Amino acid sequence: MSKRIAIIGGGAAGFFAAIRAKEIDPNAVVTIFEKGSVPLAKVGITGGGRCNLTNTFANVTDLKKVYPRGDKLMKRLFKTFDHKDTLRWFEKRGVPLVEQEDECVFPRSQDAQSIVRCLLNEGRRLGVNIKTEHVLLRMEKEEKHFLLFFNKNKKRVETDKVVVTTGGHHRISSFDYIANVGHDISEPVPSLFTFNIADKHLRNLMGTVVENVSVGIVGEKMRGDGSLLITHWGMSGPAVLRLSSFAARIVSERQYSFDISVNWIGLTDRSLILENIERTAHENAAKIITNARPYDIPARLWDYMIVKIGIPADKRWGETGKKLHNKIVEMLTNDIYHVEGKSRWRDEFVTCGGVSLSSIDSNTLESKHVPGLFFAGEVTDVDAVTGGFNLQAAWTMGYVAGENASK
Repeated sequence: MSKRIAIIGGGAAGFFAAIRAKEIDPNAVVTIFEKGSVPLAKVGITGGGRCNLTNTFANVTDLKKVYPRGDKLMKRLFKTFDHKDTLRWFEKRGVPLVEQEDECVFPRSQDAQSIVRCLLNEGRRLGVNIKTEHVLLRMEKEEKHFLLFFNKNKKRVETDKVVVTTGGHHRISSFDYIANVGHDISEPVPSLFTFNIADKHLRNLMGTVVENVSVGIVGEKMRGDGSLLITHWGMSGPAVLRLSSFAARIVSERQYSFDISVNWIGLTDRSLILENIERTAHENAAKIITNARPYDIPARLWDYMIVKIGIPADKRWGETGKKLHNKIVEMLTNDIYHVEGKSRWRDEFVTCGGVSLSSIDSNTLESKHVPGLFFAGEVTDVDAVTGGFNLQAAWTMGYVAGENASK
């Protein structure tokens, strides 16, 4: 009798698991059970609809910097399937890729549907079954097989192996069917979100982008570096998203009410910054302070800073002194804002939390408690910063789980 493998979840990790399982054992009956009406829906909107499917990792010296949770596991799994393997996998199947200056990788078409079509076509070619609108309610382990109970007509499915790739969940109760068979669950909280800031004068700068910014939570050491976008609700951009990822649990405990410190220039040596400000004042003594901007601060942001400090807009650099220079340094390096609430980034949702890695074999992704049960993707307590790293985790974990489930 052919081996039966059930993949719970038709996303990136689920399709990679199913495809790899069929590659290992072409005779296996592999079925994807997707709760929605359309598989790969999230892949279709990721990267703003362009699908940032991975990263070159060229600037990543430590996986901890891009995987706040699960870096050690990913380092181990990358020995089996890493970002270079992902590039080869898609290009071999007719999807040309391009690398951006920021090291993010997209399909050359700049259309996420190129990735969706590739996965669907590969699944069909190998004979993977796809069943939509199947929500798993309960799972039971018999001596030699599993019984899966779905919402659709109270349907019961018997299978030999199970790979759970359902993605992140908003509520811990969504993991009950996993917890009920012995697994530890880390409570899920949102990750990768933007900050709501009530400062209406800041919001008037919406659309302003500042490069090389560093953002931190007051009283904490963690920071998010990169570009920052001022929006009509507050702040977004890679620096904010990175910080939200690393600080996911801390800000959740604070109920999303906290203070942030913005270093607008990304530099920390205050004595050198003060020297630069004094030099700017000396070289532009006859100029109005708003017309000579240090560090190429965007004009609208610089005007906002001058007002916030309390410097008259018509004051000339030559009329400023040490006291004002120190205030400018403080504004550039430690500008404080109060965050009250969060906004989801675009249409995507990433969670911190899920099946605890202590419950999973780090080599095979098989459950330590239930033989034949595997986990891959965001359903586990693995998540990453923005830049293609979350999808890379899905490809890698799906590949490893599918391979081991089929052996």
